[in-house]
Amino acid sequence: MAELSGLYYPNRLARSFLLAFEEVLGKNAPEAVANLANLPQYAAHLPPDNLAREFDFAYFAALCDALEEMYGTRGGRGMALSIGRAWFNRDLRDFGILAALSHPNFLALPPDHRVQIGLHALTRVLGTASDQRCTLLTQGETYRWIAHPSPMAWGRVSDKSVCHAFVGMLQGCLHYASGGYEFHVYEQACGAVNSSEKCEFVINRKPIGQVVGG
Repeated sequence: MAELSGLYYPNRLARSFLLAFEEVLGKNAPEAVANLANLPQYAAHLPPDNLAREFDFAYFAALCDALEEMYGTRGGRGMALSIGRAWFNRDLRDFGILAALSHPNFLALPPDHRVQIGLHALTRVLGTASDQRCTLLTQGETYRWIAHPSPMAWGRVSDKSVCHAFVGMLQGCLHYASGGYEFHVYEQACGAVNSSEKCEFVINRKPIGQVVGG
């Protein structure tokens, strides 16, 4: 595991991240992945359901690294995308101001407005509840969502992007905010590849299409 960052997520969001492993991979997944990530304390017990900032960014990176070790690079990437979506759907969408995305006044807005508001809300929630710093930019036909730094990439070195759980989380947010549309999201720059302290994700503003379900 990489050196601790001194940057933290709240226990509640870390708990729901591990429960997303269970949702995607099965009941024993959190224990197995936490053990492989050298995080035995979270194999025995999930983080408490509170807002104390105690889950280090390095723990996220270790869990994602362990996922790729278990399933291979390609398999781990697909699992991480699904885990990121499940993470958003099981807890994040009801967290803080993101809960307003289910309000009738919000649902009456055009989908493109809802997407922009949803991304701004997600950026604000993570920036307020955790030590995660995020920036949302609009550039032509794309949004640029920047994490500096990304907990998924903390201390990792790779020749390919590694923040697949964040891609899945963004996909989940876009799907939910837009009322069922899917969007192309990819990580353009990853700190694990270029030794940078930021990771940049590109979101096409035009949806691919509408899909029923999450």
